[in-house]
Amino acid sequence: MGISRKTTTFAPQKKSIETITIRHNQKNEKMKNLFKTLFLGLALMMATTASAAQPSDTFTTPGGKTVTIYHIKHASIHIEYDGRHIYIDPVGTTIEPKTDVSLLPKAHIILITHEHMDHYDPMALPQMYMPATAVYANPTVSAKVHRGLALQNGDSIKFANDIKIWAVPAYNTTPGREQYHPKGRDNGYVLELDGLRIYIAGDTEDIPEMANLKDIDIAFLPCNQPYTMTIDQLERAANIIKPKVLFPYHYSETPINQVRMRMAGSDIDVRIRDYK
Repeated sequence: MGISRKTTTFAPQKKSIETITIRHNQKNEKMKNLFKTLFLGLALMMATTASAAQPSDTFTTPGGKTVTIYHIKHASIHIEYDGRHIYIDPVGTTIEPKTDVSLLPKAHIILITHEHMDHYDPMALPQMYMPATAVYANPTVSAKVHRGLALQNGDSIKFANDIKIWAVPAYNTTPGREQYHPKGRDNGYVLELDGLRIYIAGDTEDIPEMANLKDIDIAFLPCNQPYTMTIDQLERAANIIKPKVLFPYHYSETPINQVRMRMAGSDIDVRIRDYK
């Protein structure tokens, strides 16, 4: 008796061009999203690494929040507070050492004291922006920055419930040097973060208005004649302001360790960082 075998032929299923295209596009979209996630992660890692590479000092506000000050160079300062990034006079490649500002965390606030190239870098600023970045500057710079808000000496602004900014005078007083920073043009700033008060003097000498500064926790004072203060002037200014912590900055080739020796008998904690 023979065995009957039934043969079944399987015809290949035909896929429409539309189906293949949709699946191909979906795959491409997944790859794009993967690369986008990897890119954003890499960018965040690079930004975090760039910040971590900067020398820093950490402080605690009266409310218990952390403030980290990263010391970039010369007059460029980066402050991180409660997830927000604040920059003062950020400069990229216009002065040495060159700084790739694109690697730094994007700015929530940028403060600019005046228009000199070691304080105002129009090429660097756009690389630091995010949609909500606020730029506060003296009127001369503000007129050049499309998103800038002008603050004159005596003006103040509340960025958030826990962030306040005051624009204070900064100018030369020594005869023959007034032209570098004339009175009324440039700003220094007092920045208050959750009760912690930071004074960034800008380019100034030991002006009488410093006597109006009260309860300063941290002060940045410049020391670089003929443009800012001599060591004698900085010592006088520090004794008037009486900050808890003093960072001499903008000091170029000034023998800045002399400031620490001069202030040795005071209650001021003098910290020397690389602000040539």
